[in-house]
Amino acid sequence: MSAHPVAAASSTPVVAAVVDGYSTGNFLPAACARLGAQVVHVRSTPKWMTSMLLPDMDDYVADLVFHDEEQIVEELRSHHVSAVFAGQEPGVPLADRLSELMGTASNGSRLSSARRDKFEMIEVLRAAGLHCADQFKSDDPRVLVDWAEWHGDYPVVVKPLSSASTDGVFICDDADEVRRAAEHVLSARDIFDLPNREALVQSYLDGEEYIVDTVGHDGHRFVCGVWKYEKTLVNGKNIYDKDVLLAADEPPVPELVAYVDDVLKAMNIRFGPTHTEVKMTSKGPALVEIGARLNGNMHPDFHQVCLGHNQTDLIALAYLRPDEFLERYGDRVYTRRQPAVVHNVPSTQDGVVRAIDENVVREIADLPTVFLPSVKLKPGGRIRRTVDLLSSPLRIFMTGVTQEAILDDYRRIQELKDKVYLL
Repeated sequence: MSAHPVAAASSTPVVAAVVDGYSTGNFLPAACARLGAQVVHVRSTPKWMTSMLLPDMDDYVADLVFHDEEQIVEELRSHHVSAVFAGQEPGVPLADRLSELMGTASNGSRLSSARRDKFEMIEVLRAAGLHCADQFKSDDPRVLVDWAEWHGDYPVVVKPLSSASTDGVFICDDADEVRRAAEHVLSARDIFDLPNREALVQSYLDGEEYIVDTVGHDGHRFVCGVWKYEKTLVNGKNIYDKDVLLAADEPPVPELVAYVDDVLKAMNIRFGPTHTEVKMTSKGPALVEIGARLNGNMHPDFHQVCLGHNQTDLIALAYLRPDEFLERYGDRVYTRRQPAVVHNVPSTQDGVVRAIDENVVREIADLPTVFLPSVKLKPGGRIRRTVDLLSSPLRIFMTGVTQEAILDDYRRIQELKDKVYLL
């Protein structure tokens, strides 16, 4: 039996608007439909952002393209839209502004740029007195090197201002590495296919890294889950390997949650989802970055099993039935039902995919703790040696009664992973 919220009968369905419903934003229309709502899509750009999984327009009653505020607000009102929220990272600023103009639940546009720009984001926290990285930004690699040398404490981190999925993130041990990293970032486009006009250099935060996911209404947030990143050395890079679900009462979860509550206040994120990455440093929690959108690794059915809820249904509930959301979830923290891991599988292969060995995929899928293997590439696609999250060719959702059972299957996956793609 499904654990998702059940739709209530309604003769005039509520209509929500999803701005840039890419990637895991594809799960949002179904979540709204479960509450009896229809959904319109809003594109922040005339052209689709093809670097991400595109929205399925069959799930929407309309596809509106943003040209100017007056035009899009008039179209939203013609559809009787009563809630506006972002489907993925690029849609955050426009969702902030449109919800503000429409008079619906809104985080407002005053801090929109800080919710996307990693430099502004950290400066907002600094002004609020929260522990965070030292940093500097520039469009000139030489100036970024000068700051790193002046800062005098290597390693430092160089990255784009507004990308995601570890795209263009470099840990640099000397001035030459800073220069090369900055030149790479400034000559590239980000994951959303936008040019990097500036690069960011930050002090390196020591300690373990964690994910804290929330959904809120009017400042009353529910913590959906806290996951620990575990990394492994592959192809000379220390890459994200496993997201491990933690129990809500185990250290350092309470300290992380308290810090993220302060971050939400500083960023004035009172409505909707957040996906926050935090380092637990020797001086306490420090923000890596926060996105006012759902987790890119989120899978509703998987989360229902290991947590008893999922971020997409919680988003729909918070916007469409806020009283019910507040009664059931407001100011509370999740309970882990059973251990879970999201494994971003690395590859040592490099070449063009000729075929996918479905027998190997089935063998992985049949492992006792594998909930779902996600095969990212198709025949004709290019597989590369994994150096970051974007170049991981498989994502495997795992959950079971014990962590030991998951790790047994994880070890078997390492024996099978490079047999999935035939080159």
